[in-house]
Amino acid sequence: MQKLVLASNNAGKLREFQELLAPFHFQVIPQGDLSIPAAEEPHCTFVENALAKARHASAASGLPALADDSGICAHALDGAPGVYSARYAGLDGDNAANNQKLIAALQGKTDRGAHYVCALVMVNSAHDPEPLIVQTRWYGQVINEAQGDHGFGYDPYFFLPELGKTAAQLEPPEKNRISHRGQALRELITQLQSRA
Repeated sequence: MQKLVLASNNAGKLREFQELLAPFHFQVIPQGDLSIPAAEEPHCTFVENALAKARHASAASGLPALADDSGICAHALDGAPGVYSARYAGLDGDNAANNQKLIAALQGKTDRGAHYVCALVMVNSAHDPEPLIVQTRWYGQVINEAQGDHGFGYDPYFFLPELGKTAAQLEPPEKNRISHRGQALRELITQLQSRA
């Protein structure tokens, strides 16, 4: 098993990455287990934030690192909350507050379309000159009432018209197969295999 530091302490992300990477013999270790503090996320793009987090975790651990920056972008809100998805309702906000702020911002809007974005970056070292970078999207709509018990974040309000379900109503294996994070990880694995 190859050790890989996940530049996150988000339990939902950790669970998804562990499940998705297990077949490829990666042991995913959250940075908190190594006493690595969270990196600053000062950038306005998902890719820049993910790269900063991956380099930070690798520098602190001396191990390869994987980071993602992900969030939801509402079309009627010019892409908001975007990179601020996790702190949309403020630094002390939680999932419930973030979701309620998004729903309130969309009241009266006819376009409820949104997409999740996942920028995934893997570095072999803190100064890796060739980081692997992938960015993917997962399209759906924001609904007003929560549905489902799986997932995290905005999942209970992220409705997938083609499936007639929210992301939170999908069983984890199904979500991992079609989600923005699942798509990004499969693309990253394809890139890893091409480098082998």
